[in-house]
Amino acid sequence: LERPEVLPIPSAIIPFNHDEDFVERREIFDRVHQKCARPGSRTALVGLGEVGKSQIAIEHAYQTRMRSPETWVFWVHASNRTRFEQSFRDIANYVKISGRQNPKANTFQLVHDWLRDERKGKWVLILDNLDDTGFLLESASPDRETDGLDSGNSKLLVSYLPQCPNGSILITTRDKNAALQLVEQSSIITVEPMDSAHALALVQKKLDTQENNDELSEFATSLEFMPLAIVQATAYISRRSPRCSVRQYLEEFRKSDRKKTSLLNYEGGELRRDREAKNYIIITWQLSFDHIRRIKPSAADLLSLMSFFDRQGIPEALLRNYSGPGNNQQHQNESDDDSDGVGKIVYYTVICKSGDYEDSVSKDPRYIGLVLWQLYHADSPITSLDMLIMLIPALVAMLLLFCHRVQRDSHVHRTCSHPFR
Repeated sequence: LERPEVLPIPSAIIPFNHDEDFVERREIFDRVHQKCARPGSRTALVGLGEVGKSQIAIEHAYQTRMRSPETWVFWVHASNRTRFEQSFRDIANYVKISGRQNPKANTFQLVHDWLRDERKGKWVLILDNLDDTGFLLESASPDRETDGLDSGNSKLLVSYLPQCPNGSILITTRDKNAALQLVEQSSIITVEPMDSAHALALVQKKLDTQENNDELSEFATSLEFMPLAIVQATAYISRRSPRCSVRQYLEEFRKSDRKKTSLLNYEGGELRRDREAKNYIIITWQLSFDHIRRIKPSAADLLSLMSFFDRQGIPEALLRNYSGPGNNQQHQNESDDDSDGVGKIVYYTVICKSGDYEDSVSKDPRYIGLVLWQLYHADSPITSLDMLIMLIPALVAMLLLFCHRVQRDSHVHRTCSHPFR
């Protein structure tokens, strides 16, 4: 007879060490803790690639364990179906669920039932990098062979994410639409780039300095307060010190777009990232852009158009009247109810409504224009004449918008000058 397995005590299955240099953004953490503390809650961290969503989730996991040692914490790689399945198998093996070794066992069902059992205690399930929920809407047992699943099972994968009073789920994603497949609008927490104070604190920690001078602030500002960019840049400086300083990095960064791209392509310094994820920000943006281009080609064309403009105050009417190449069969295949490319890239948090100008948007961060130009035009080379022809409808719309504003402002001026007319 086989000896019974010794069941583990509650612990954390987190594939990353605790980050001693982590800079806590108190407002976000308070919201995460408040929402995740509700029984059966589902919460999503939504934001641009590399604003620190996964790092916030990692910190939340460790803080949960410190506050409540009796709470289980499970980490699920949710970037695709294969990794999602493997994460569930890892959970089943770690907590030693009975029956998991049966070749015909449905691992998803076993984990689901274990999590729903209140006798197992409280738990937190973190779904990291869930940018595409398509695979969750597939059957747990597709026609292809899948180890550890009962071929007779036809439930959707999403149904194996339990919603019960003894557990909570935290999701990280770049796509707000993906988040809304699993959580309520009120349960979405938008993660923005750091503010200047937090960014400066991160620079100081990574460079092991307490100096607070204009040079460090300028360094953080140049990197748009993006955590990954700051971590990469400080690692670049540290590994080349004393031959490289913050001032020298800034000088190189500003020399040319080519040099800026080279520095942004530096990989290093970030140990708390998925091993399959690229650690340099240019490639990270490319993955975001490729995802948008795959699910919404017209939105990708809008982003390529935006790469020609300054980041602030791009007239929304210009984008909404832009028709793109026009002969792209992919555009024709897009559904009518998803025809708003502007809305799609707003939901993907690549652009946002601008507070500086009426009816305008901004692309964020500032160097996204450089990234988009390289990503789009590298494999879709176009001439200046081609672009001029493509821009004509948008330019006409912008001219009409300008004329409308002039007429409106002129009317307001006449009314104010002659209030009794």
